Amino acid sequence: MKRVFSLLEKTWLGTPIKFTWQKTSGNYLAVTGADHIVKIFDRHGQKRSEINLSGNCVAMDWDKDGDILAVIAEKSSCIYLWDANTNKTSQLDSGMRDQLSFLLWSKFGSFLAVGTVKGNLLIYNRQTSRKIPVLGKHTKRITCGCWNAENMLALGGEDKMITVSNQEGDTIRQTPVRSEPSDMQFSMMKTDDRTSTAESTISVVVGKKTLFLFNLNEPDSPIDLEFQQRYGNIVCYSWYGDGYILIGFSRGIFVVISTHIREIGQEIFQARDHKDSLTSIAVSQTLNKAATCGDNCIKIHDLAELKDMYAIINLDDENKGLGTLSWTDDGQLLALSTQRGSLHVFLTKLPVLGDACSTRIAYLTSLLEVTIANPVEGELPITVSVDVEPNFVAVGLYHLAVGMNNRAWFYVLGENAVKKLKDVEYLGTVASVCLHSDYAAALFEGKVQLHLIESEMLDAQEERETRLFPAVDDKCRILCHALTGDFLIYGTDTGVIQYFYIEDWQFVNDYRHPVSVKKIFPDPNGTRLVFIDEKSDGYVYCPVNDATYEIPDFSPTIKGVLWENWPMDKGVFIAYDDDKVYTYVFHKDTIQGSKVILAGGTKVPFCHKPLLLYNGELTCQTQSGKINNIYLSTHSFLHSLKDVGLNDLRQMLTQTLMLKRIIMRRDLQHWDSALQLAKRLAPDQIPFISKEYAIQLEFTGDYVNALAHYEKGITGDNKEHDEVCLAGVAQMSIRMGDIRRGVSLALKHPSRVLKRDCGAILENMKQFSEAAQLYEKGLYYDKAASVYIRCKNWAKVGELLPHVSSPKIHLQYAKAKEADGRYKEAVVAYENAKQWNSVIRIYLDHLNNPEKAVSVVRETQSPDGAKMVARFFLQLGDYGSAIQFLVMSKCNNEAFTLAQQHNKMEIYADIIGSEDTTNEDYQSIALYFEGEKRHFQAGKFFLLCGQYSRALKHLLKCPSSEDNAAIEMAIETVGQARDELLTSQLIDHLMGESDGMPKDAKYLFRLYMALKQYREAARTAIIIAREEQSAGNYRNAHDVLFSMYAELKSQKIKIPSEMATNLMILHSYILVKIHVKNGNHMKGARMLIRVANNISKFPSHIVPILTSTVIECHRAGLKNSAFSFAAMLMRPEYRNKIDVKYKKKIEAMVRRPDTSETEEATTPCPFCEFLLPECELLCPGCKKNIPYCIATGRHMLKDDWTVCPHCDFPALYSEFKIMLNTESTCPMCSERLNFAQLKKISDCTQYLRTEVEQ
Repeated sequence: MKRVFSLLEKTWLGTPIKFTWQKTSGNYLAVTGADHIVKIFDRHGQKRSEINLSGNCVAMDWDKDGDILAVIAEKSSCIYLWDANTNKTSQLDSGMRDQLSFLLWSKFGSFLAVGTVKGNLLIYNRQTSRKIPVLGKHTKRITCGCWNAENMLALGGEDKMITVSNQEGDTIRQTPVRSEPSDMQFSMMKTDDRTSTAESTISVVVGKKTLFLFNLNEPDSPIDLEFQQRYGNIVCYSWYGDGYILIGFSRGIFVVISTHIREIGQEIFQARDHKDSLTSIAVSQTLNKAATCGDNCIKIHDLAELKDMYAIINLDDENKGLGTLSWTDDGQLLALSTQRGSLHVFLTKLPVLGDACSTRIAYLTSLLEVTIANPVEGELPITVSVDVEPNFVAVGLYHLAVGMNNRAWFYVLGENAVKKLKDVEYLGTVASVCLHSDYAAALFEGKVQLHLIESEMLDAQEERETRLFPAVDDKCRILCHALTGDFLIYGTDTGVIQYFYIEDWQFVNDYRHPVSVKKIFPDPNGTRLVFIDEKSDGYVYCPVNDATYEIPDFSPTIKGVLWENWPMDKGVFIAYDDDKVYTYVFHKDTIQGSKVILAGGTKVPFCHKPLLLYNGELTCQTQSGKINNIYLSTHSFLHSLKDVGLNDLRQMLTQTLMLKRIIMRRDLQHWDSALQLAKRLAPDQIPFISKEYAIQLEFTGDYVNALAHYEKGITGDNKEHDEVCLAGVAQMSIRMGDIRRGVSLALKHPSRVLKRDCGAILENMKQFSEAAQLYEKGLYYDKAASVYIRCKNWAKVGELLPHVSSPKIHLQYAKAKEADGRYKEAVVAYENAKQWNSVIRIYLDHLNNPEKAVSVVRETQSPDGAKMVARFFLQLGDYGSAIQFLVMSKCNNEAFTLAQQHNKMEIYADIIGSEDTTNEDYQSIALYFEGEKRHFQAGKFFLLCGQYSRALKHLLKCPSSEDNAAIEMAIETVGQARDELLTSQLIDHLMGESDGMPKDAKYLFRLYMALKQYREAARTAIIIAREEQSAGNYRNAHDVLFSMYAELKSQKIKIPSEMATNLMILHSYILVKIHVKNGNHMKGARMLIRVANNISKFPSHIVPILTSTVIECHRAGLKNSAFSFAAMLMRPEYRNKIDVKYKKKIEAMVRRPDTSETEEATTPCPFCEFLLPECELLCPGCKKNIPYCIATGRHMLKDDWTVCPHCDFPALYSEFKIMLNTESTCPMCSERLNFAQLKKISDCTQYLRTEVEQ
């Protein structure tokens, strides 16, 4: 950490001083002591202005933008305002008669809060010049306060109260504390809910011992945090990160706590930074650093890892102790006041500005200091003091340029000194400058100005002194530029890269890219160039042949590129981002042509900016103004060579060359030469060359020499190599006739492939026993079994069969076993070989197991096997089974003839009906049954063969015993035929016109359904339901209407209103039983009232229903409704039919009527939000029929909507879940259901579309 300047004014000596940095920019530092003057210094320690006060400064603060410094002093009711833009001081009369004690600007807006010693408050709005005095905000001196982002003002005073006010001064909250508050701050406590970002927590030190946290959202639950007494008093604290607080204590300790409610009161971190005392802490959110001071030193920690010390600054000359720490908002400067009245400013963060030309680099080492160095040549660094804090730095062979905004200052670099040359003003804000030996090029606002640096020293023509690019008629914008020894190169937003040759003062080359070029990086000679386009893709461009090569694996986060400056590695360059450096090589000549390859990557330390690459060593600039050298991972071997002597290197190189010589002879297959060289230079290579030679000899058929070289190749310590050699010895031994040795080596060898290869050699040599042994050992069971068969070793074949997969081997084994008469073993082998006909044959002919044969036929559907089984059953006289298996074997004619001969046509018909059969077969059966006058069977098979007219004729002739099945089949026939004449015939039959006997209406319903005449079916369904209802079969009637409703709905046909109404009434009746069973008498009563109001639709059970209605209404407290229906029961036609158990009770109810009634709850209509009784289904507001809930019968609600996943009928989500706790089926469709299958529907619009005819 570099000390930028120190301030030590005589008038400050011996007394502590106050200071404050200008907010946002940090360009000014206001300082005051006991001299009644506020002095304002710039960031370099130069005094810029001063404010004379009437007494000692009480408080001072900068506004949020750093434009105005407000100061209050003793013995004055005025507020001093110093304007940083005009360097002028003005005074604002506060209008307060008592002494001012507190001052603070708001975080947002331009509100200034000023407090007094008597607890009064002034809020001044600088934008509108409005002053709001608030008397009696506190009863004693206001000592501390803070604003939050919502312009709420929290204040603390000697009256031990905390108040929270808005920007108008109105008190919103207040709370007492145990002792005098100080150091008040607004922040946000850490919570699990990350959506809220409001600063709602006030923290304040109480009595210098405790930290008090007051959450505005939970005013009744403040938190008072006490700390260990050994820490001492709380000196100061600061919030940071995600709700953490760093607290400094007087005895040198600081702790970190979390404000998350689960972690409150726990110390996350604790450290003793200073032995005796700690006087201040400061946190920079920008740097993510914390500083503490005490014991004559400053210690800086990284907030990400607090136990790591980032830096220590010692101040041995400050013997009276240290004071207060404060950082600028950008974290660049850290100021420290001391007890003796001095102030020190340290540089904690530098802009990382630097440039390189060849191997010379220039980089910023202080705010007003640039260092020039040549790390490759080993020159001593030269320090240059500059006039401004630069925004850009450029270095050339003989010059240095620094600048800001639209000006640049040029310096001449001498051998031992640097001399300021001149400054140049450009026509816009300069983005970057590049230097040539004689010229400078500045990029500003889409243009580049090329000009001579030292025009008076050159005998130059006037037109060559300066030039502006692009030309006036060229509408492009220049986005990047570079200068090499010969060229000015620039890239534009239109994708053009231009080469301007300085010596000839003209353009010599241009390249057009499809998209704009953002950055260019030429190599030192300018013959190659890397450019990055607006898609963040990287390319290498060669102007010599106008070719581009895409850079592979180019990261979109790349910030820059550096070319290798070492002459021997011209094609090497690096691309870097914040975390990593990627090494690339441009190969001009390869087999595939010119190309770029990625050689590797290297991690870069934090905040390191690469400046220079030389022979794999990367020179980086750091944030602290120093340079650091890093070896690229791709070149790290070069670093290790530094420790090796020259003679050692020479010896290593010689050995490498000799080894290369041996390898070359080997690759050329000069085996004898290679072996002789290896014997002399590298004996350890002999086994490896011998192995390669042996492979070549084996290939040419020279097995004798191959065996010898394989044996020479065995090393004894290289397992993989030795295994190859031993495999060669085994194979060559077998080929040379030494079968015992070869087989022995092969059996011991771990390689399966070797055993297979040796087995193949032995098999060709007719050595079947040994070959099979090797195949078996190598787990090649199919090959082993095949060879054992060749030598008739059936016992071994049998052992291997469970491992054999080849059907061919199983078949051979099966035939052998069948020939030996061992049928059980044969049948298993045939099954493994998938020879099902042979399996069936053996079961029938030899094992006398027809059941197993039949099972195999059914499983495999083998026609030949079925024919065998049929022949077997025919011999036994089992004609039915024979017919079945003849059909299975596709011998339909034989099966038909057999059925005719033995009067088994019904069996044949049943079997053929379940098979994939032709119309001719069905017709033959139909004609047979027609001849036999068996009309139902004839009709059935005429239907199957598509002769609908003949089918209907026979079906209508069926006797009454077969009537139901015949009519059902007649309906199916007409449905398939789609013939109006046939339809008319069937309708006449159903209406009884042919025989005078009308058939059940359900058949007419089914006919209409089969014909897809849904409207007629609906009308018939209503009639059927009415008949069922009249007969008292309410569930049947409900199911008929529901099935018809569902069918019409699926066909997208409007539901007749009569059907919908009848279904609703029947469903209400069914719900009654469910609700009464579950003890829900109110729900049951409401449904019974609906049913009783339509009692004419329940003629069979009028009295029981009315009786139930009276009882349930009475139980539910609906006394008036109970009385109404009880009075109805007293009519003469019903009175005598009342159950004796209830008769007296009902009579008493009528004689002594109670007309009280529980009022029905109202809920909104889902169409128009009109409030109506919950069981009412017609809305008086919009006159629409409302869908009803299938669980309760009530009308549906928009925000409580679900549907049955089976029938899609709506239900109230909350009510349906309750019902499914006791019921397991849907009350409408009766399908099984549990509440986990229900899904709440947020948008029920599609269900409100009317399905019922109005």
